[in-house]
Amino acid sequence: MNARIAPSLLNASQALSQVSQAWDADLVRQLTNYIAIPAKSPMFDADWAQHGLIEKVVQNAFEWVQAQKVAGLTLEIIRLPGRTPVLFFEVAASTGNSNQAVSDQTVLMYGHLDKQPEFTGWRSDLGPWTPKYEDGKLYGRGGADDGYAIYAAITAIQALKTQQTAHPRIVGLVETCEESGSYDLLPYIDTLRKRLGDVGLVICLDSGAGNYDQLWMTNSLRGMASGTLRVEVLTEGVHSGDASGLVPSSFRILRHLLDRLEDSASGRLLPASFHCEVPADRLAQAKATAAILGEELFKRFPWAHADCGGSSQTMLPTTSDPLQALLARTWTPTLSVTGADGLPELKNAGNVLRPYTAFKLSLRLPPLIDAASAVAELKTLLEDNAPYQAKVTFEGGAGATGWNAPGTAPWFEQALQRASQDYFGAPCGYIGQGGTIPLMNMLSTGFPKAQMMVCGVLGPKSNAHGPNEFLHVPYAKKLTAAVAQVIAAAALA
Repeated sequence: MNARIAPSLLNASQALSQVSQAWDADLVRQLTNYIAIPAKSPMFDADWAQHGLIEKVVQNAFEWVQAQKVAGLTLEIIRLPGRTPVLFFEVAASTGNSNQAVSDQTVLMYGHLDKQPEFTGWRSDLGPWTPKYEDGKLYGRGGADDGYAIYAAITAIQALKTQQTAHPRIVGLVETCEESGSYDLLPYIDTLRKRLGDVGLVICLDSGAGNYDQLWMTNSLRGMASGTLRVEVLTEGVHSGDASGLVPSSFRILRHLLDRLEDSASGRLLPASFHCEVPADRLAQAKATAAILGEELFKRFPWAHADCGGSSQTMLPTTSDPLQALLARTWTPTLSVTGADGLPELKNAGNVLRPYTAFKLSLRLPPLIDAASAVAELKTLLEDNAPYQAKVTFEGGAGATGWNAPGTAPWFEQALQRASQDYFGAPCGYIGQGGTIPLMNMLSTGFPKAQMMVCGVLGPKSNAHGPNEFLHVPYAKKLTAAVAQVIAAAALA
């Protein structure tokens, strides 16, 4: 798309009214039904095909899209053997009620329908599969991350059609393997490559927001390297009184191995190859965002409290500086242990020296670090020269390279700022996200000239993947209308 800029033909107030009515009358109900279906991603449900829950949410979305009768829209479910299905739709370009020519490039809209597992800690009146609508928030697993995407995308297109507003060709790709690292997606992209066309704008609805007061664009995503580190010292458990002191603890060995990777005092990852310099433009945007969000960058988390001598103390973040807080969760490599095996529940923990300990490791990587190289280096670092010649394995290693947004074209910047002002009354903000969307790196590689509108509804306390996840419906309404307006701007770019 070139730099020629023309005003949007979309009436903002009419679009927001139509979109809001659709959310209130239909979309909240559709997403309530969606949340109630535990359509967990294949990584968390190996028998997903037999259980049929992913198939159910795909069929429900397919039937709903068909029922909207969007002019010129074609829709299909595409299946490759042994892989999770995808929804694919296409809407031909339209000049609407304008005589102006529209861009010959394509807008690609993306979302997913698979979900993270339940997790624990839900409020007593909430649950992952028991949706509840309260104070403008729709609680439950997957609504915000990001089952709403297909419904919002079609509602945005319908707003363009209602006003007979010009728009480019639009295609939609909704997968069901994203929460497993999108390993099924690349074969579909290869299959659909010719049908995707010349993509000039990607709209990804699977990201977050710094607050609910303005439109937010994601300008970077961290990558990820993950796997299971297992240390075995015995073939079976033995009496701890008999063996401890002579048989090394598998937990201690595992802790020693992690010391090769991480400074436990500071949390800094030790290998220099896992770090990179923050680009100057991202640093400038981070400074601006830190000034907007301030202490909200760390106040948004549900910190634990401790009773110390009658006074309550609150858990502290790694830094209280807003800029450093923002960079820490977007450009700093960080290790998390997300699961453990070999450890009995406390109520069943006898005096036994356990035969093994296993940790599931999740290593978030800076956007510019190659994930495949990181996974290989991680395996070597953890497995080589095991203490006491213990049996150490790092298995299931998987990675997804992060993403750094391309430069913003003048027409796109103007469209984003105008949409944010029209629907939120505030300028558009830019923020990096600590999570990973594997598709973005694939698309940036495949369509290097495309503009990337990576956005979403995961704002403060929305808690994707954790307990009490919610979809902020008032924000979702404005975001849906803003997406429609940016598509309209793309027609004339």
